[in-house]
Amino acid sequence: MAEPSRIKTATHDSVAPAHVLIIEARFYDAIQDQLLAGAQAALEAAGASYDIVTVPGALEVPGAVAIAYQATKPVYDAVVALGCIIRGETYHFEIVSNESARGLTDFGMAHCFPIGNAILTVETLEQAEVRADPARGNKGAEAAEAALTLLRLKRGLGVR
Repeated sequence: MAEPSRIKTATHDSVAPAHVLIIEARFYDAIQDQLLAGAQAALEAAGASYDIVTVPGALEVPGAVAIAYQATKPVYDAVVALGCIIRGETYHFEIVSNESARGLTDFGMAHCFPIGNAILTVETLEQAEVRADPARGNKGAEAAEAALTLLRLKRGLGVR
């Protein structure tokens, strides 16, 4: 029996020229600064260029992805979604966390569009700080690397 062929998707390979859109929901500035620093470092290390768009909150991120996808210039190869949702005393946490994740997932699947999601959904500010910090959780970098891995897969399979 023949060995199956493999598509190379290693995260350390260059994806240049790739142009990525970082969409940040800037609600918690200190957390956002850390997520952004991690994402930028990962994209730069991979040789990808990027633009940054800021939206008010996590619910606006999927809409911003759809708008950017429809834009004629610049054309983005992938998106990195950054944000933070901290549980409060109301049901709003569930709506925002579930719907932002659903919107990103649905859009990525419907359009075969690489999206890395680092919209943190946490119970406390301390949990967010650990996950966002590039020296500890580095979820911004992980989201950028996830988007790049999906982009490599898409390109490796010849998907347009």
